[in-house]
Amino acid sequence: MTVTLHVCITCRANEPANDATLPMGARLHRALTDLGAPEGVRIVPVECLSACGAGAAVALSGPGRWSYAYGHMTEADAPEILQGAAAFATTSDGLVPWRERIAIFRKRSLARIPPIG
Repeated sequence: MTVTLHVCITCRANEPANDATLPMGARLHRALTDLGAPEGVRIVPVECLSACGAGAAVALSGPGRWSYAYGHMTEADAPEILQGAAAFATTSDGLVPWRERIAIFRKRSLARIPPIG
């Protein structure tokens, strides 16, 4: 079953507003899509994840799974984010064992949300 990697494309990550530069979140989204989604993962841009103080932010969700929000991401993190999303996609409940989680997901977690129902 496919899981979703949400990427806040409006996150500026404390960068000043500048019409000449894409927001950090949009650059992160581009880096992720350029690398390509792993099997079972779709990458979806969103307008805001309400994590402005911790941008750039991403979130992982899927049917029947715990959801997670992560912050302080950059374009350089794209390969690891995709690796973590792939691990999340292989779970039935969204719970990747702590020692198997990528380091940036262990260290930059903003929230863990229980599954609906």
